[in-house]
Amino acid sequence: MEVRVDPLVCEANAVCMGLAPEVFELDDDDNLEILLPNPPAEMADRVRHAVRSCPKAALSLSE
Repeated sequence: MEVRVDPLVCEANAVCMGLAPEVFELDDDDNLEILLPNPPAEMADRVRHAVRSCPKAALSLSE
């Protein structure tokens, strides 16, 4: 699984960060950083939930 963000769509709402803070983080300029672009399998459900919960659909997964 690989997580990606479209920086042109992301509004830094931080919903994903609240759901999976080990994977997503906002930097000092409020840009979303993906800390673990290939999260471990045990985090897959939480990461999928975070991606689905993005209010701007700025996140995507490839499996």
